[in-house]
Order: sequence, then structure tokens, then C-alpha cells
Amino acid sequence: MTVNVAIDLGYEFEVKAKAVDVFAVLSDVPSSASFFPKVDKLVDMGGGTYRWEMEKIGVASIKLQTIYASNYVSNKSKGTVVWTPVKGEGNALVSGNWKIKDNKKSTHLTLQINGDLSIPLPGLMKMVVVPVVEGEFEKMVETYIANLTKKFGGEV
Repeated sequence: MTVNVAIDLGYEFEVKAKAVDVFAVLSDVPSSASFFPKVDKLVDMGGGTYRWEMEKIGVASIKLQTIYASNYVSNKSKGTVVWTPVKGEGNALVSGNWKIKDNKKSTHLTLQINGDLSIPLPGLMKMVVVPVVEGEFEKMVETYIANLTKKFGGEV
């Protein structure tokens, strides 16, 4: 039996750094990933595709590890970094995008993340597992944003 967890997160914030510097970090997947918590391994699969292997999380006898791959495409003139899921890699499909807008004295950022995680657990566990996984993922993304915000000189 498998429990599916759908993730849909969106954030908007503004940082003090220049857009060109922000784009340089966010378009470089290993650099950007270094700010994301609980990444066990980031594997460069070539052609802009990376496999994320997250640290195992869980309680008692239940340990869960999220593994997925996404293909990244950056467009400097549009100020975007877009990732699409690679099927058949791991137990999740993750897509999303960064939109980077130059406000001259600051940079406005929009982050959208969508995920579909498949967890091999009995259906009875769904009521317990889904909120825990959603909460954990949201907490990790918020830590990622906080780490990036600090790197970019704080929020405006």
C-alpha cells in the first residue's frame, strides 16, 4: 500500500541583494541546494538534471527518505529558474520555479514548489503521515528561504 502526499507551496519575499547576484546563486543548483536543510546527497546526473536524496526522517520504527530528480532550466533574461520532475527516479515528483525581479535597490523573489510524494505505508497511516510530511516539507522550505535571505543581506 502507498500513501500519496501532495505538496503545493508558494512564497514571495524581497531581499537586499542585487538581482544578478541572486540569479547567480539560484541558477547554480549545487549552490542553491547548499542552503536547503536535510539534503543527504545531491547527485549531478548531467544535462541540468539533479537527484536529491534527503536525510531520513521519522519516528520509532518508521523512517522515510524522499528521493527525486528534477531537470533545471535557467533563463537569465527572464529571471527564471524552472525545474520539472524526472519520472522513474525515487519516490517523488517535484516541480517548481523561481521568479527573480530586479527592483534596482532590492530583488523581489517568488518561489513555487509542487510535489507528489509516494510513501510505502498502510493506508491507515495516511491520517497521521500526511500532516507530518506536509509540515516537515514546509518547515524545510521555510528554513531554505531563511538561509537564502540571510545570504542575500536580509529581507527588505
